[in-house]
This record gives sequence, C-alpha cells and structure tokens, in this order.
Amino acid sequence: MTFANRVASLALSVAFAATAAAAYADNGVITKPSKHSVQQTVAYFEEAVKQKESMGFALFTTIDHSAAAKRAGLEMRPRVLIMFGNPRVGTPVMIKTPLLAIDVPLKALVWEDDQGKVWLSYNSAEYFFKTIYPRHGAEAVDPPPLERLLDLVSDQATQ
Repeated sequence: MTFANRVASLALSVAFAATAAAAYADNGVITKPSKHSVQQTVAYFEEAVKQKESMGFALFTTIDHSAAAKRAGLEMRPRVLIMFGNPRVGTPVMIKTPLLAIDVPLKALVWEDDQGKVWLSYNSAEYFFKTIYPRHGAEAVDPPPLERLLDLVSDQATQ
C-alpha cells in the first residue's frame, strides 16, 4: 500500500469515527472501535455479559447476518447482532406494555467496515429509556445504571 493510500485510508477511518460520534448525537447509537476481530469482539462481549449473570443479565442469542447473506448467495462483511438483557427488569415492563417486546431485549452489533475496521454499536441507555420506552407507553427508568453497565461491557469487548 502506498503512502498516499495509507493517508487516504486513515482519513476515511477518522471521517467514519467522526460520523459515528455525530450519529450518536443524532440517533442514540453509540459506536466504539474494537481492537479485535469481529469474532473476538463478539466472544469478549458475550463473556462480559455472562459475567453479569449474578445481576440478572442473560445472553439470549446472536444473529450472524453475514452468514445468512452467504446462504442467500450474497456477500456481506461480518455483521453479528448480539441480543442480551435482564429478564428481571424487562419482563415486568413487557407484561404491562407488550409492544415493547419489538424493541427489547437490548442489542449490540459487532461489524466490520469496508476498510476492515471492527466496530461495536448499541443504543445508548438514554435513548433506550427516553425514546424507546415512551414510544410504547412504558415508564422511563433512570439511564445511568444501564449506561454504566453498557460502557463496562462494551469496553471489555473492544479494548
């Protein structure tokens, strides 16, 4: 790779990171760069969630979008959706407001961009409780405890 190509690639990465940060401000999605492959980031994220089982958190499932694309004869960079949450917290809210189940459990997306950089994206706790919950008529919850947990789990997966 030439020096000019490296500079261009770096500029694109910086531009994307700035775009990801701006997207957070606009739509509640937090995107963090990962120092690991998609597979490693997924494994680290899953392990971080499993470490919170004593707090009621559970890992529900993963969806490998790129594997599904491949089965359909299409090519896609790695994209893995991880579904996780706390049934002790989420279930009582879903009992009262059944349509909340469209948007929960929590989700994190581990994905690779066109330059091969790996990212972890998820809805911020503030967006979750101030946009998603009210959308279904559910009572908002204080975001900071979930925000701290999401920061901890996502940092553990990406650093």
